[in-house]
Amino acid sequence: MARLAPKKHELIRPLVENPGDYLFLSIRALANKLGTDTATTLRIVRTMGFSGYPEFRRYLHELTIAHATSLQSMLSASAKDSDIPTHVHDSLIQDQKNLGGLRNSVDAERLAALARRIWSARRIILVAGDLAASLVLYFEYHLSMLGLPAFAAISPGRIVTVLRSANKDDLVFGVSFHRGLRQTVEGLRQAKSKGAYCVGITDTLVSPIIRFSDEFFLTSVATQHFGDSYVAPTALINVLLGACANYRRDHTLRLMREAEQDEQRGYRWFEDSDSDESVRQSRNVSSRKGSRRSRKKS
Repeated sequence: MARLAPKKHELIRPLVENPGDYLFLSIRALANKLGTDTATTLRIVRTMGFSGYPEFRRYLHELTIAHATSLQSMLSASAKDSDIPTHVHDSLIQDQKNLGGLRNSVDAERLAALARRIWSARRIILVAGDLAASLVLYFEYHLSMLGLPAFAAISPGRIVTVLRSANKDDLVFGVSFHRGLRQTVEGLRQAKSKGAYCVGITDTLVSPIIRFSDEFFLTSVATQHFGDSYVAPTALINVLLGACANYRRDHTLRLMREAEQDEQRGYRWFEDSDSDESVRQSRNVSSRKGSRRSRKKS
C-alpha cells in the first residue's frame, strides 16, 4: 500500500478493509465496482508487488481469514437455517477439513528438527493470550512432563518480564490467529530483537506473527459457529510433543515409569467413598468369619 500514490491508495483501501466483499470478483467486475478501468486496476495490483490479479486475489483471501469475526462465522455457516443435528454434522466436517489441511502441510523433517531445537534450548517460552492461552498452557504442561524448562507467558506483564532476559539460546513460540493479538506480536518482536529463535503458529500468511518468526506453522481455526476451532492447532502441538517424546525415548520412558505409580494409585485420583465403604465392610465380614472358624477349631 505504501507504494501507491495517495489517490490510488484511497481507491484500493476499501479492498484491504473489507476483503470479503471483493474476494470473488473478476478483475473487470472489481474495476467497475471501484469506478475505474481494468488496466488501471492491474497497474495498481502490480505496483503493490503482486505478479498479477490471481496472486492479489490469494492475498485478499488471506486478508479475509485475518479479519474474520465471530459474527461472520455464524452468518456464513452453510446450515444456518437447518436443525441442530445438521449444525453438529457440519461442525464436525469443518474440523475434519482443518485437520486435513494440517495433514497435507505438515513436514515431519521440520518437526524432527524443531524437536532437537526444543531439547537443546536454554528455555522454551510460550507466548499467547486470550483464548490461545489454553493452547500454550496445554503445551507447557506436557513439556514439563518431559522435564523441559517451559514457561507459559499469557499476560502482557508476564510476557515482558519473561522475555526481558531472553537470548540466542532461548526458543520462543508465539501463538495467535487472525490479525494477531497485540501482546503476542509484541512479545515475538521483543524475543526476535534479543536473538531468540522464534516459532509462530497462526492461520494466515498475512499474520504479523510470521513477520517476527524464524519459522512458522499454519493451522486453520475455521469453524461453523462463533469463535475458533482449536482442533488443528492442538493436533499440531500433539505431533510436536510426539516428536519430542521420541527424540529422547529412553529418557521419556524412564520418566513415565516413575509417574506410573502415581497415575495408577496416587492420592490425586478420585475414589468412590461408597465403594470404599463396601470394600471395608466386606473385609470386616470376612475377618469375623475367619475369627469364628478359628475359635471353633480351637
